[in-house]
Amino acid sequence: MSNIRITKQFTFETGHALYGYDGKCKNVHGHSYKLSVTVIGSPITDVSNVKYGMVIDFGDLKKIVKEEIVDVFDHATVFNKNTPHVELARELKDRGHHVILVDYQPTSEMMVIDFAKKIQNRLPEKIKLHAIKLQETDTSFAEWYASDN
Repeated sequence: MSNIRITKQFTFETGHALYGYDGKCKNVHGHSYKLSVTVIGSPITDVSNVKYGMVIDFGDLKKIVKEEIVDVFDHATVFNKNTPHVELARELKDRGHHVILVDYQPTSEMMVIDFAKKIQNRLPEKIKLHAIKLQETDTSFAEWYASDN
């Protein structure tokens, strides 16, 4: 049976700031992220399986990505916990804001690496993560490919 790639797309709103950066992105700002997740596998050949003919049910992939990424990052502000931004994060949390502290600079590049790990840990054994594309603006995006890693 042939390997087939399946892609599911998601959107979420997230704020961040890049500590130590020499441009405008050092300021707290946000993006309407577009996330594309592509997995690869062979369609199920067991005719008695309710998922017959599918590599993975789009609904199952959606559940994984929503639980690991979208529901966590949507309308949150992300800061690197190893910078003085931790003080701002604490202040925002105290005021009821949804803040995520990560151990990396929250760039699109580092976020796709984080997202890849989270998604890979949840995929069924015979399904492999092929690629992730995280679009930050209409003209800027980061991509992660399994073949590169």
